[in-house]
Amino acid sequence: MNKFAIAVHGGAGTILRSQMSVEKEKEYQEGLLSALHAGNKILEAGGASLDAVEAAICVLEDNPLFNAGKGAVFTHDGTHEMDASIMNGKTLEAGAVAGITGLKNPIILAKAIMEHSGHVLLCGEGAAEFARKMNLPFENDEYFFTQQRYDQLLEIRDSEKTELDHSDSKEKKFGTVGAVALDIHGNLAAGTSTGGMTNKRYGRAGDSPIIGAGTYANNKTCAISCTGHGEYFIRAVVAYDISCLMEYKGYTLEQACNEVVYKKLVDLGGEGGLIAIDAQGNIQLPFNSEGMYRGMKKSDGDFVVSIYKD
Repeated sequence: MNKFAIAVHGGAGTILRSQMSVEKEKEYQEGLLSALHAGNKILEAGGASLDAVEAAICVLEDNPLFNAGKGAVFTHDGTHEMDASIMNGKTLEAGAVAGITGLKNPIILAKAIMEHSGHVLLCGEGAAEFARKMNLPFENDEYFFTQQRYDQLLEIRDSEKTELDHSDSKEKKFGTVGAVALDIHGNLAAGTSTGGMTNKRYGRAGDSPIIGAGTYANNKTCAISCTGHGEYFIRAVVAYDISCLMEYKGYTLEQACNEVVYKKLVDLGGEGGLIAIDAQGNIQLPFNSEGMYRGMKKSDGDFVVSIYKD
């Protein structure tokens, strides 16, 4: 059988072992493993990388530990505005949604937009209308309520600040989730989903729903899903830049990731990381923050999940 592989992330930032209980660490590890298992099961059976990415991200969206879907952070108005995108490396088709509220799994909508709308990016109420047309499940406000997320909002609601999934002033977490995969047919895919920033206003969207910034896949090069301070990832066109370095300069996946994550982003002041896979099944999980919730599984290897820098 040809090679297949998958990688997932659950956000990056100031994630220190000293600030994590053993129980909470285990919960995050189990969440990442569950996502990997969901995607790997599809790849192992000869399924498409696109379906594996969607399945893995759905698991993370359904887990309140991560800032996507059920665990999405609160906006200034006390709602949840979610973003997601997905891309097919074989055809370069892509679908994305920004500012959707009440939808259980934004990544499923992103895939439906790609396959059935004739468009790439739908926003807000229009995206919700399309989701209803596709008979996708919505949930009430209680489904998305988590006390930790609400407490985060109350801390800064009366200020002009937005927070990147903080639990206290010393801890920064960029709580996006994502997956990248290679299937036995040699096709790559990538997807990303997020609840964005706590206390965000004005319909703010980050890099997650923007093809080329937070998500990109091309069978010629690689598949990328990013997590970090979205404004910087947009300005640096991070996901596409890695692909470009491989396609036009002949960089390896590792060289391209290192150039963008450790040099270009750092020079801009951007913090975060990404997961990346190339057409040969090589995987890179670089980040310039203290930690990143991440995991990977290759067809000839074991399940691996990590959180910290070491």
